[in-house]
Amino acid sequence: MTEHETGPAPERDRTQQETGGSGAGRTAARQDDGAQVSTGKEKAGVPEAAIPELVIISGMSGAGRSTAAKCLEDLGWFVVDNLPPALIPTMVELGARSQGNVARIAVVVDVRGRRFFDNLRESLADLDARGVTRRTVFLESSDDALVRRFESVRRPHPLQGDGRIVDGIAAERELLRELRGDADLVIDTSSLNVHELRAKMDAQFAGEEEPELRATVMSFGFKYGLPVDADLVVDMRFLPNPHWVPELRPYTGLNEEVASYVLSQPGAKEFLDQYAEMLRLVAAGYRREGKRYVTIAVGCTGGKHRSVAMSEKLAARLAAEGVETVVVHRDMGRE
Repeated sequence: MTEHETGPAPERDRTQQETGGSGAGRTAARQDDGAQVSTGKEKAGVPEAAIPELVIISGMSGAGRSTAAKCLEDLGWFVVDNLPPALIPTMVELGARSQGNVARIAVVVDVRGRRFFDNLRESLADLDARGVTRRTVFLESSDDALVRRFESVRRPHPLQGDGRIVDGIAAERELLRELRGDADLVIDTSSLNVHELRAKMDAQFAGEEEPELRATVMSFGFKYGLPVDADLVVDMRFLPNPHWVPELRPYTGLNEEVASYVLSQPGAKEFLDQYAEMLRLVAAGYRREGKRYVTIAVGCTGGKHRSVAMSEKLAARLAAEGVETVVVHRDMGRE
């Protein structure tokens, strides 16, 4: 749940509302570093509606910035990690020029970019003056929790230098004090696990729609080995093999006659109905636990007939339930 995905998190959430500058009518201006940001209002070809929504993710090292960023990425945000603050206006400008293709941008800012951190206040003020909608999320955690997380992965704090982990934590707190005070959302991850942090991010940024689950249904042959990335595996070898039917042997499970043969066997339709129902329950649980991707592996001997036919049927059932589904036939054609 942390940058190292190590451990638990928040005790409390605190949301602070902050009003930005109202200079939305100003034309494009340049900062000292030359980065140009447009309101999109007066500039031809960049309508005001095209200005991306912006979220700044920052906070203590080990408090869960990576998890928070990954959550936004799963929700469809364009995420940039460790971007120098001075380049944030440039990123927003590029998003505005994307003609709506990049509508939401999340930028992770942390002490790894401490050489540029002093530019953050100026960049954010400049964006506020141009009417860019932005929010700052700050990930907080107690010293004890952070020390445990760093010790569990045997890595030093990025600011501890020759000192101890607690010295690095203290230096980072001081560096981030002002940003924490200005944050729109502060999440204390001291007692939260990964799933609980994702749930909090979903509650803030997913809107009313339930977070989307994406499924890959993969047929495979057991004789070629199990898929290493499978979350769920089912075995179709309880059904008769079309390989032993001479007129069906040359074809695959994509062939209508082969698929009809497979589905007409005793237990095939019952399996399809009951497994599809089980997947409905599993999908709901995955959403609650913050899991956004699932790979369902369907196997038979060679990955040519039974697994292919059943994968296609299962994928159709999932798609009918509103799950974004991709079908992959890993071993079809290997014989």
